[in-house]
Amino acid sequence: MGITIQHSGVQQLLESRFGQFEPELINKLAEHCVVRDFDADQQLMRPGQYFKSTMLIVEGGVKIYREDQDGNEFFMYQLGPGDACALSMICATRKEQSQISAKAIEPSKALLVPIALMDELMTGYKTWYYFVLETYRSRFEELLEVVDNIAFKSMDERIEFYLKNQRKLSRNDELALTHQQIATDMNSSREVISRLLKKMEQRGMVRLGRNTITTLF
Repeated sequence: MGITIQHSGVQQLLESRFGQFEPELINKLAEHCVVRDFDADQQLMRPGQYFKSTMLIVEGGVKIYREDQDGNEFFMYQLGPGDACALSMICATRKEQSQISAKAIEPSKALLVPIALMDELMTGYKTWYYFVLETYRSRFEELLEVVDNIAFKSMDERIEFYLKNQRKLSRNDELALTHQQIATDMNSSREVISRLLKKMEQRGMVRLGRNTITTLF
């Protein structure tokens, strides 16, 4: 893991990213939690790992994915600032091993909330309780969208959906993505992705650059 940040700056990060939390909750988290830095491509979670804490993203972006025995990745969803990983919450609370992987897609910061604090937070702070419920709901809906895309949509429609999500998370029309990154996330080949992106460019939907894709739709 990266460098640990443990000072009054934790409270400032919480106030900027989780403004819905009541002041007492922010003080509690700042007192008992730490923020850790993660480099781009650094692993945050691995299959078989037990959790001593759950994580809230305060800066950057993290992708959640499944990995088979051959190392092939299946992209599930992505977390941005203000998001929490529902699966890490469940595994941490139930003391179960992780079945997923998580990797920082850019330099990121995550707030680590100790397991020992979870029950107290759920019963003592309404904003945390509703935050956890909303986290479960949001991640479940994202997984349903992934299933719908695989089951009912063509590959070019799936790419469009993927790029929309990336734009939403980055808050930028210009995305720092390679064709290989998209292929890995979508469990496809780079050649297929490149061909479909070229067609999208011809239709005026995207503009392709060197390791960048600008969305125009």
